[in-house]
Amino acid sequence: MKSLIKYALIGLVCVTSSVYAQMPHDVIYMPKRTACLAVSYSNSSWKEYWENTLKRENLNIGTLTTQSVMPMVAVGLTDKLNVIVGIPYITTKASAGNLMGQKGIQDLSGWLKYELVKNDKGFSIHGVLGASIPVGNYVPDFLPMSIGLQSKTATGRLIANYTHKSGIYVTAHGSYMLRSNIKVDRDAYQADNRVYNTNEVSVPNATDAAVRLGYIKDGSRIQAEVFAENFTCVGGDNIRRNDMPFPTNNMTSTSVGFYGKYQPKNIGFNVRVARVVNGMNVGQTTSFSVGLLYQLNPKTKK
Repeated sequence: MKSLIKYALIGLVCVTSSVYAQMPHDVIYMPKRTACLAVSYSNSSWKEYWENTLKRENLNIGTLTTQSVMPMVAVGLTDKLNVIVGIPYITTKASAGNLMGQKGIQDLSGWLKYELVKNDKGFSIHGVLGASIPVGNYVPDFLPMSIGLQSKTATGRLIANYTHKSGIYVTAHGSYMLRSNIKVDRDAYQADNRVYNTNEVSVPNATDAAVRLGYIKDGSRIQAEVFAENFTCVGGDNIRRNDMPFPTNNMTSTSVGFYGKYQPKNIGFNVRVARVVNGMNVGQTTSFSVGLLYQLNPKTKK
């Protein structure tokens, strides 16, 4: 489920005065003393999932659909340092069986993005520090219906980019995510082939990496890119046969997709589609998101 939520969050986009995207994994920045407001609707669903490496269906779930609405703001503290903040409202629903869907506010997330190196040949390196904290009173121990894991996180990311003068760019990033332990509403649980007589659960740390190939150019109203992404837990166990997922599970997924944006003026629109092509202990998710973007350009006092 954490993987599904991750793809919903990625659908949020902001834009700069050059009508570029502004996300925690790109190399575009809001200029100093400007801000972007965005709201995105995301929808992801799966009917088949990997139970460990076994791909199967579950007639007690049918198709699981996760929807989210996420407001986000990006602010240029300087031309090289941006802060990005977002918080989603998420709902889950199964098309079959008796499992109740969940809904509510999930986690408040924030990122600081800084341009570390840039040369005149189009190459640059960027660093991102991120963190999230649960703010909604949701239940983490009800996967796959849960809207989150109630784990506090801290993320470090490096981004490398090369942009040709034609507007074609290649971007790659790698991240490491630290995740705190959580508490569940039970006195004992089973994981790693043993029983733990406690209500405290260790959630595996995680990594993510991606490669993007796209086009955008100064003065252009259009941005388009294709991408491949991988999310991998560092350790963890597998879903037991015919059992429900649990926060200790080793969730991994590889997805491919497309992102596009049209920005005629201050108001813009974007769309993102993605498909999980391989995984373990996750659903084979198909997701899409659409966003509305608005840029604020405060007047500078003379």
